[in-house]
Amino acid sequence: MIEKIWAEYQASLKRFLWTKLSNSDDVDDVLQEVMIKTYQNLEKLESPSSVKAWLFQIANRAVIDLYRRKGRSAVLEDNSLWFEQDEEDAKAQLAQCMQPLVDSLPEASAVLLTAVDLNGQSQKQLAQEMGISYSTLKSRIQKGRRDLRHTLEQCCQLSFDVNGNLMDFQPRKKGCGKCE
Repeated sequence: MIEKIWAEYQASLKRFLWTKLSNSDDVDDVLQEVMIKTYQNLEKLESPSSVKAWLFQIANRAVIDLYRRKGRSAVLEDNSLWFEQDEEDAKAQLAQCMQPLVDSLPEASAVLLTAVDLNGQSQKQLAQEMGISYSTLKSRIQKGRRDLRHTLEQCCQLSFDVNGNLMDFQPRKKGCGKCE
């Protein structure tokens, strides 16, 4: 019985765990833990039709338990979070390039992105000041952001983590002229 259940749900459980954990060792450990708990508690399952929901509930609890264990046992030293320091350094360095990159866009896009993204002005307020509809302004800002990303990607090679957060960047060519 356990072999049949495991054959049917193992791949989807692993995909689910990848959405919660970014470390392959953690995914494998939690998947093994789910298998053990399934084996130990299968006779307690009241309704065989709910086996899928039951398995995913076990997996979700195992993920929570993993984070709790890691949170309690983690004794951090100064250099143990080097990757977070690098991420912050990359963001700070790239932030210095934003104004020159924004300024290199067409004037209309540069004005909008400066107001909203760099100065934090409300899009609704800016739309009222400009006398245009909110949806029109949102569309123009999205176009400006796409143009900015394109300009940035021409200048730099960007590296992101699994959640889409900037981890690092490298200039594509020495002195693209915008971040100096």
